[in-house]
Amino acid sequence: MGTTKRNILQTSGLLPFAVLSNTDSKTNTLQEVATLIDNITDKRTQNNLAACAFILAGLVLEEEVIQRLLQRDIMRESVTYQSLLAEGRDQGIRRVAINMLKEGMSIEVVAKVTGLTVEQVQQLQTAEAEKPTE
Repeated sequence: MGTTKRNILQTSGLLPFAVLSNTDSKTNTLQEVATLIDNITDKRTQNNLAACAFILAGLVLEEEVIQRLLQRDIMRESVTYQSLLAEGRDQGIRRVAINMLKEGMSIEVVAKVTGLTVEQVQQLQTAEAEKPTE
């Protein structure tokens, strides 16, 4: 094990970066990281490190490998994971609202169906109208 990788694996806050280090096997390194994360007793720290490791490992490994090595249930409790999930959900709701507006549905109906406020729907409508046409 190289000095850099060893140093990274000895510092819990750096664990998610280990898979990006100069290593012979990214998969084996992620396995080591997963084991070290599993041994962290503070659940919040454990969850956040797992989520960060998942994100950074996605730069160099296939999703199937990452999911197999990192416990998804632990990661799901992470603040980072929850934030990404909420952001994706919000983007999806806004996309649906824009599509509904394009189909001619009223602002009030779009707000009722999507759960957005009338003001939010109006902002989406304005922003969409100001977009340059392709």
